[in-house]
Amino acid sequence: MITCDILIIGAGPAGLFATYYAGMRGLSTVVVDSLSHLGGQVAALYPEKFIYDVAGLPAVRGRDLISGLIDQAQSARPRIILGEECTTLDDQEDGSIIATTSAGTSIHCGAIVITGGIGRFTPRPLPAVDAYSGGGIHRVVGPAEEYAGHDVVVVGGGDSAVDWANMLAETANSVTLVHRRARFTAHESSVELVRNSRCRIITDAEVLEVAGSATVQHVVIKDAKQADSEVVPASIVIPALGHIASLGPVTGWGLTITGRQIEVGTDMSTGRPRVYAAGDITDYPGKVRLMVVGFGEAATAINNITVVLRPNENVFPGHSSELPRLVSAGSEG
Repeated sequence: MITCDILIIGAGPAGLFATYYAGMRGLSTVVVDSLSHLGGQVAALYPEKFIYDVAGLPAVRGRDLISGLIDQAQSARPRIILGEECTTLDDQEDGSIIATTSAGTSIHCGAIVITGGIGRFTPRPLPAVDAYSGGGIHRVVGPAEEYAGHDVVVVGGGDSAVDWANMLAETANSVTLVHRRARFTAHESSVELVRNSRCRIITDAEVLEVAGSATVQHVVIKDAKQADSEVVPASIVIPALGHIASLGPVTGWGLTITGRQIEVGTDMSTGRPRVYAAGDITDYPGKVRLMVVGFGEAATAINNITVVLRPNENVFPGHSSELPRLVSAGSEG
C-alpha cells in the first residue's frame, strides 16, 4: 500500500503544477497517469509546437514547457506511477480514500485532485500498425535530432501529422507523409510548408502493412483508387490519426459530469468529499479552457485541500517569494 497526502490523477501541465504546489505546502504526493510518459496532451500531440499564452513566456515550445514543469514538480519528490489508470475509489471512515489502479496498485491518500485534461485518450486504430509487434512505432515524437539517419513514415492528415512531417523533414534521412484523402485538415500554412519541404507526400492512400522483426524495415502503401501498392523504406512509423477521448472509470465515481467535464465549485471541489479537480476536465459558469487557467485551478485546489487535511493552516499560503526555505528544501536530493 502506497500512502500520501494527495493523489494527483493526470500528469499533464495542471497535474505537474499541482504536484509542485503540493510540495510547496509540505504535502506528499503520488501522481498516476494512464500514459507511459509525463506531460499529457502537450507531450503526446504537439511537443514541437510553440505555445504563446503562458504568462512570462512570450513563446515556449511544448516539450520545453513540459520539461520545466517536470523539473518544478520533481522538487516535491513525488511518487510517479505511469501506464496505470485509477479505476476505483473507496472512502474510509477517517475521511481518507483508497484508490486502486488498473494494475492493482493501492494508494491510500488524504485527498485527490483529478487533472486528467480531456480524460483518458487513446490513439485511433491503424490496423497495419496495430498488427505489428516490433519496435519503431513512435506514438510520441521526441526531439528532431533523434531522427537523424532514419527513414520516417508519418500517417495522417491533421495538424499533428503535418507538424511532425515538417519538423523531421530537415533532420531525418527521408520523410514520407501518407494520408488517405486528397485534402489535409491541418492548417493551410503548415500544409504549404510541408509541400515545399523535402517530405514526400502520398495522398489517397493507406498503409497496408508494416514489416520488420525487431524494428520496422519497410511499409506497404496501397493506392486507394487503384490496386497498385508500393514498398517504402522505413525505420520509424509515426501514426498520427488523432485520439479518442473518454473519462473512463471517472464516470463511476459519483461526480457530477456534463459532457466530458466534471462540475466543480469555486474551491475546485467536486461534491464528493476530498475529491477535487483542475484543468480542462473541470466545468463551472464562465470557465475558460486555457492552460494558464488550469495552473490557477491547480493552486486553488491544493490550497483548499491543505486546510482540509491540516485545519490549523490557512488557505492563503503566503507569497512564494517569501518561502525560499520551503522551495529550496524540496529541491535537495
